[in-house]
Amino acid sequence: MPNTLKVKRILVSQPAPASDKSPFSELTSKHKVEIDFRPFVTIEGVTVKEFRAQRVDVLAHTAVVFTSRKTIDQFFRLCEECRIAVPEDMKYFCVTEAIALYLQKYIVYRKRKIFYGTATFADLMDVVAKHKDEKFLVALSDPHKPEIQQQLARTGVKYTKIILTRSVPADLSDIDITKYELVACYSAADVKVLHETFATLPEGMIVATLGNATAREALKSGLPVDILAPTPKYPSLTMAIDKYIAALGSGASVEEFGVKELPEPVVAPVVKKTTKTKSASAAAKTSVSRRVAAK
Repeated sequence: MPNTLKVKRILVSQPAPASDKSPFSELTSKHKVEIDFRPFVTIEGVTVKEFRAQRVDVLAHTAVVFTSRKTIDQFFRLCEECRIAVPEDMKYFCVTEAIALYLQKYIVYRKRKIFYGTATFADLMDVVAKHKDEKFLVALSDPHKPEIQQQLARTGVKYTKIILTRSVPADLSDIDITKYELVACYSAADVKVLHETFATLPEGMIVATLGNATAREALKSGLPVDILAPTPKYPSLTMAIDKYIAALGSGASVEEFGVKELPEPVVAPVVKKTTKTKSASAAAKTSVSRRVAAK
């Protein structure tokens, strides 16, 4: 891509920030760009009928895993509409502290029964794995990352999945995509909607993606991935976009920001420790028996 291109207007597949003090505001003032926020997908809660059709007994579980604030809202809404009294001693596990704090909207916040990870679902699994005796109810959205179930299986805990929300494509037909030089996608679903709405993007359009799954979807759809975050050098997408625009302005190379291909995620096989333990025990008993017989 020629470095003569100047970014003047950016389309972001997210709702507008609630505060003026956001990384996007810094981008606007620093590079004199205009940023339009437009969610490419909307999140809807499942109906009571759909909730009941999953035949999941909430009260048969001792802990709930939340991956977002939306799933928290829908969990308590559906429990109320179905007249399910959530026990006060129910434990809650959240991907981040920010999501955990959101629980204060519905329960008395007590650190002794609320646990959270640092940033990702994998981080949270390290916490979940320390609570083997709990029966986990995992609140998810449809679609969700397939790695989630694989990571849950590796912990060895008892769990049940339940779908509480779904992603619905937004209508973007009123957007004139030619007005933008850069589009930022935050999920694989965003990429799908972008590709389905605009079969052909303007020549030279810069595509920024958050996460490898989003980048894979873009590449699969035939879209370029000019900017990818997080990376060790650029931990956030706004930081990567900032540095990319600066590099363009200075005439520097921008090759380091994007990717042309990504390997499929490698998931370690689930190891059943109990099977190994039993096999080892049986082998030991056989060995002892043989020694006794030899004597």
